[in-house]
Amino acid sequence: MTTKTFITFPDASQAKRSLLDMDEQQLADFLAELGEPKFRARQTWEWIYKRYAGDFAAMSNLPKALRARLAEVATVAPLTLATEVVSADRDTVKCLFQLHDGQTIEAVLMLYDQRRTLCISSQAGCAMGCTFCATAQGGLARNLTPGEIVAQVLYFARYLADPALPPDTDVERPAQVTNIVLMGMGEPLHNYANVWTALRRITDNDAFGLGARHITLSTVGLAPMIDRMADEGLQIGLAVSLHAPNDELRTSLVPVNKGYPVDEVLAAVRRYVAKTNRRVTFEYALMRGINDTPELAEEMAAKLQGILCHVNLIPLNPIPDSPFQPTSDEDTERFAQILRAAGIPATVRLRRGIEINAGCGQLRRAVVGKAKAS
Repeated sequence: MTTKTFITFPDASQAKRSLLDMDEQQLADFLAELGEPKFRARQTWEWIYKRYAGDFAAMSNLPKALRARLAEVATVAPLTLATEVVSADRDTVKCLFQLHDGQTIEAVLMLYDQRRTLCISSQAGCAMGCTFCATAQGGLARNLTPGEIVAQVLYFARYLADPALPPDTDVERPAQVTNIVLMGMGEPLHNYANVWTALRRITDNDAFGLGARHITLSTVGLAPMIDRMADEGLQIGLAVSLHAPNDELRTSLVPVNKGYPVDEVLAAVRRYVAKTNRRVTFEYALMRGINDTPELAEEMAAKLQGILCHVNLIPLNPIPDSPFQPTSDEDTERFAQILRAAGIPATVRLRRGIEINAGCGQLRRAVVGKAKAS
């Protein structure tokens, strides 16, 4: 495991205009304010989304004076790397990024044989209050802008495209981002408008151009927003973090269940499947002695009958000194076998980055807490 850390708490008033928060017309209008013709917007746009430029100095076909002016008033990289940790087997890179106002967010690059998967954040913190999640312990600071969401993708796209950039990992570069999951900090459907603006930018062939089917959005189950997502027209995958098959247990783990109980969430999922004909993933973080019994597996299987779905069983990445600890391998497999025997497809997620605080919010909790204490 290797770690690089530095963190400061800047003056938010010094923030520059983020070009990533602009669509192409807004970018053209911004450059027009600087006295530039329309074609400069197209050049700048291509540098950002096709060549992954991280600063204006790299935009060699822009006039030097314009590059200098843009550097004074704007940015194409609204994230500052605060901490970077590489797993011991060098297949996972977790980054803590600092935003212009001092808030911090996490993103993870996971390297597989064929896939280069990013796990990105949608909020700084989270308001959902899940009891076993490190992010939830700090509450919600604010929503991320579309540009701050897209910036996480461009950061790793830049890294994968350039073999000279650190850190060294067990992946041959140049390479490309192949998959994205919105499973980092925050509840994506709680920041709906900004998340979908970012997703359209990421999937637009004229911008980043990643296929929608290569992206999965994870929600704790905001039922009205699942209905809204079904009408978006993008084939983004839906994953629902269920974690329990009944209201009593789920409310103790996922407090938002008080507003959107299990049956209401499952009804929204059924409507989603009926409208989109897309399979939904149910995520289930197995916690020893809490939600991992055979009886709960049988209850879960009964609840999911008739839904086009797949269950992703997740070995919990525990918070230190937390009562929530991962289920044993034996009990995990038993849970999976009960689901499969009932006709519910189920797999166990490959564990990644246990030693680098890979669980959502864990690196942020450790680093920011240490910085504030020093």
